Parts: sequence; structure tokens; C-alpha cells
Amino acid sequence: MENNKFIRYLSWTATIMSILMYVSYIPQIIDNLSGSKGNPIQPMVAAVNCTLWVIYGLGKKPRDIPLATANFPGIIFGLITFLTAL
Repeated sequence: MENNKFIRYLSWTATIMSILMYVSYIPQIIDNLSGSKGNPIQPMVAAVNCTLWVIYGLGKKPRDIPLATANFPGIIFGLITFLTAL
């Protein structure tokens, strides 16, 4: 029972850290929009990776909501960063 509680807290802590990792694209997006373009490859690969993880998390039984939640912002921010870097 105690291990389940630890795993639940660990999963939500990892979810929060993952979301923060993708939100950290915001400074790169701002730089891209102001003309200092970054490399578009890494954020595009991140967006594809996150898309696969969201599909996996929502498609498995039982659904893995923390996994899908953690990766969803990576799709949005990865695509925005990719598009603004072009």
C-alpha cells in the first residue's frame, strides 16, 4: 500500500517536471519570433515523441493519464517552437 502511494506521488511529480520542461521552450519561441532563429529539429522530434507517448498513455488499458498529461504540452510547445524556428 505504501509503495502505491509513493509511485502515485512520483508519477505526478514527474508529470509536473515534464510540463515545466516543455514550457521552457517559451524563451526559444520568443527568440525565434524576434529573429534569432534556433534549430527546428529538436523541438520537432520532441513533438513527435510526445505525440507517440500521449497516444500510448491514452490507448493502453488502464489509461495512463499522468503520462499523457506530462507529454501533451510537448506536442503544443514543440510544434510552436518548430514553426517559429523556420
